[in-house]
Amino acid sequence: MNVDEIEDRDGVRLSWNVWPATRLEASRTVVPISALYTPLKERADLPPVLYEPVTCKAPCRAVLNPYCQIDVRGKLWVCPFCLSRNPFPPHYKDISNTNLPAELLPKYTTIEYTLARTAQIPPIFLYVVDLCMEPEDLKALCESLVVSLSLLPPHALVGLVTFGTMVQVHELGYENCPKSFVFRGSKDYTPKNIQDMLGLTPGARPTAGAPAAAGAPGAQGAQGGPSQPRVAGGQLGASRFLLPVSQCEYQLTSILEQLQRDPWPVASDKRAQRCTGAAVGIAVGLLETTFANTGARIMLFCGGPCTEGPGNVVSTELRERIRSHHDIDKDNARYYKRATRYYEAIARRAANNGHVIDVFAGCLDQIGLLEMNSLSNLTNGSLLLVDSFQMGIFKQSFNKLFDKDENGDLQMGFNATLEVQCTKELRVSGLIGHAISANKKTACVGETEIGIGQTSAWKLCSITPRTSEAIYFEVVSRTGQPVAPGSRGLVQFVTHYQHSSGQYRLRVTTIARNFAEGGSGQIALSFDQEAAAVLMARIAVFKAEIDDSPDVLRWLDRMLIRLCQKFADYRKDDPTSFRLGETFNIYPQFMFHLRRSQFLQVFNNSPDETAYYRHVLNSEDVNSSLIMIQPTLMSYGFEGPPQPVLLDSMSIRPDVVLLLDTFFHLLIFHGETIAQWRKAGYQDMDGYENFKEILETPQADAQDLLMERFPIPRYIVCDQNGSQARFLLSKLNPSTTHMTGGAYGTGNMGAAIYTDDVSLQVFMEHLKRLAVGANSG
Repeated sequence: MNVDEIEDRDGVRLSWNVWPATRLEASRTVVPISALYTPLKERADLPPVLYEPVTCKAPCRAVLNPYCQIDVRGKLWVCPFCLSRNPFPPHYKDISNTNLPAELLPKYTTIEYTLARTAQIPPIFLYVVDLCMEPEDLKALCESLVVSLSLLPPHALVGLVTFGTMVQVHELGYENCPKSFVFRGSKDYTPKNIQDMLGLTPGARPTAGAPAAAGAPGAQGAQGGPSQPRVAGGQLGASRFLLPVSQCEYQLTSILEQLQRDPWPVASDKRAQRCTGAAVGIAVGLLETTFANTGARIMLFCGGPCTEGPGNVVSTELRERIRSHHDIDKDNARYYKRATRYYEAIARRAANNGHVIDVFAGCLDQIGLLEMNSLSNLTNGSLLLVDSFQMGIFKQSFNKLFDKDENGDLQMGFNATLEVQCTKELRVSGLIGHAISANKKTACVGETEIGIGQTSAWKLCSITPRTSEAIYFEVVSRTGQPVAPGSRGLVQFVTHYQHSSGQYRLRVTTIARNFAEGGSGQIALSFDQEAAAVLMARIAVFKAEIDDSPDVLRWLDRMLIRLCQKFADYRKDDPTSFRLGETFNIYPQFMFHLRRSQFLQVFNNSPDETAYYRHVLNSEDVNSSLIMIQPTLMSYGFEGPPQPVLLDSMSIRPDVVLLLDTFFHLLIFHGETIAQWRKAGYQDMDGYENFKEILETPQADAQDLLMERFPIPRYIVCDQNGSQARFLLSKLNPSTTHMTGGAYGTGNMGAAIYTDDVSLQVFMEHLKRLAVGANSG
């Protein structure tokens, strides 16, 4: 099976598919043994089995899989991880070599179990809505939220928190008139405060007083109207704020339709007083006390930066700019560290309870996404950055979040955990992705730490068919401990989650790979350069969050040179003799584009944009991540069918249309001649059908890509020399620049790119020189 077939079956791509046998050899291969794993990879031939998994005895707990040795006579199986002998349970008594359960068949290296217990509480969706935005934006957002109610399962619980200068928790169970509990936005409330004020503690009533009930204009206070019944428990108390969609859809729709912009006056030289931090804290407090370890999503919609109370990222004075990358580097961002700590603490509380926080930002300026990114990074929530909630990108991406499978269930799992088990030759170094450590110290945990380490289990909270996590391993076998010929290492991934239908499910993937001696050519032939590029990109981005950018680029260069020194063929000190085998030949190209990418180069991007791009890279599979690192370019012309072309300035020609896919943008670029003909209307004349087709085909191809993406990419149509052509030029290898002479877009030389960046050709020449040199590395 090739790597794509294995990925389709198991959702796994490995950097190496044959593993070095000793710790020393593993360190020489430079790229660590690592896997990009998509736990819920969709498979048509994988219906969930309706029985419980058979597991090894404690503390191992590995799940029965096709790599186990079985004794059908003695009704025993041997665990390949701890080598214990386990009896089969009584209902496996009819087992034989011709009658094996699914989990022992070679084609079911991945299997999903439907567990007997079901979730007691349906999934919860709590909308947290900013009221300080422009009226048109607020109206568009509320329309999208009303539509989303019809996309939720009818039994799902839903609630609403709104915020401006104050925070309002809306009581949906009160039908006489709109009613909400108001909290001061400038105050940091403890979970205990929130419980008491909302009456969530068993036997409590909601308290009156300053931050007590006060509804929309004309609403009754906490003491007005019918008295509150005494509640028997926290969940009963919370049922006034969180109700099944089927019960409160009318009430919630009418509240959303009547939402008005925050009435607090804003002077022309001031920003609105927006207490985003307090609102998120109250939403987390509302859920954590009553619905711990239950599937829940807090969906935050904000239209500007937090300027009031805990978590503020800028003051209300408009003359004070929001921080830039430069300010953060120079330690000149006065709110940055405190706000980051505040949001991280909230995110950890949510993640520990299995609750997800999604952040949807609709604003032309920054809103403090960098400070807030732990909300979605630690809980595996969605992050979306758009200019306005009126944009189609937001509406389509938001609706896509509620995609359903063929049974009509949401394609999202809740309260997920991922656990990794490996055989004695391997140890787990860590995970890079959106998760927090579950602090599970087993014999599988290694000394080296990459990403979130010192554990063999992580909490993912949310999980979708797109969720991809990078897991890194180290080899611990010492030199001098010979590996038996043909011996294999095994890794088992166990994902436990709450399905949106209410069932608990367990997805188990077990993979096995051969070990090889150090000098063996099998290791080099097993290199998956695409997966390795993505796995190294995740380490680079993880480092970039901590270290300075030049240090990360130097580290990437050092790793690339060492890899080439180990696996290329060359004569010492002779760059012309340098040759890379076909399993390595495009890896340097990926590294060249990664160095120039927005993930590592912050110039021209705001801190919010950088945080957004890095979030998406850390959540996607190999193919999507590669498009982000090295975008794809298709050329449409008169010379033949559409074809992929090099991501190079030479590919720009006056008589072609180019389609650039960077994952975040889809750009259709018309060459100079094509643009002139289009403006002259040739496509509408008889006899120019082929020209019309050249204009229409890239648009149809772009629409196909738009349909399958999340988040929906920004769609741009531009002409050569137009202002938006910069999106294409910034991604191309500058093989023709203003310095190369005579290449000012003439003939077939391609277009000149005004840049001081080195081209791929120069990069490769440097790499060859350093790799074959005596003192490099």
